[in-house]
Amino acid sequence: MDLPGLDDMTFFHVLSQSTTLTAAARQWGVSTSAVSKRLSRLEERLGVRLVTRSTRRLHLTDEGERYAAGIGRLLPQLTDLEESVSAHQGALRGRVAVSSTIGLGRAHIAPLMAEFAHLHPQVQLELELTHLPLNIADSSFDLAIRVGRLRDSRLGSRFLHANQRVVCASPDYLAQHGRPAEPADLAQHRCIVIKENENDYAIWRFGTDRDPMSVRVTGHLASNDGDIATGWAIDGLGLIMRSTWQVDPLIRTGQLVRILEGIPTPDANVFAVYPTHVHETQRVRVLLDHLRTGLNQRIS
Repeated sequence: MDLPGLDDMTFFHVLSQSTTLTAAARQWGVSTSAVSKRLSRLEERLGVRLVTRSTRRLHLTDEGERYAAGIGRLLPQLTDLEESVSAHQGALRGRVAVSSTIGLGRAHIAPLMAEFAHLHPQVQLELELTHLPLNIADSSFDLAIRVGRLRDSRLGSRFLHANQRVVCASPDYLAQHGRPAEPADLAQHRCIVIKENENDYAIWRFGTDRDPMSVRVTGHLASNDGDIATGWAIDGLGLIMRSTWQVDPLIRTGQLVRILEGIPTPDANVFAVYPTHVHETQRVRVLLDHLRTGLNQRIS
């Protein structure tokens, strides 16, 4: 089975991001031999070897690396050109792949992308939720939704929603264990820890940029899933430091109580980050507008 209707640039773009020829073949639902034959025809047309074939891993030659890098710059421009040609019909086209943290992704990004899919049915949307940090510049994703400060100045960014991390506990916990008056008091309390990077401790940050303060906390409960940790806090098992987008509704209903209200905490705003060339595509701009408007409506 061949790969009809697939142009050479799109073919090699997908192939260059695959670990093996077999992995690429799975994406298209064809045999590995069909992918190998298509690659051989492309190499014959260009007169160069693009890929060093291996049973374990696909390796690009120097020419293959240069060809893949050029295609990566050209494909978004070509798709954007098609969008602009069909703009009089109001039709957005092309693929947008989004990576997001799990909690925010489940609660808000996924529903907002579903709304976007109804509005723009010719856009192919992909969403991947992960706990792990993403180097988006070296990935196939167009956008990554991040909570917190941005440290990579090589990326473009778009502010989506204001957010802070605050300390909370259930009324039952406070009735039994008392209410801490300052960050140093946290050492005397049970703190529910969000596990990161294989550590069983957490650094809770307070203060401002000019006057920062960090407190290392430990607890008898830890998880790498924020929803689980929040559920434990609601059950009265300890203090938790979580984003306002998640705990504000629980505070309004009385399930959680914010503590240390007079102590400032650093901003942990919601941003979309992207390789600088991606932001120029119309479909990405419209999706970013939709996400920002939707988050402002969904999160008070």
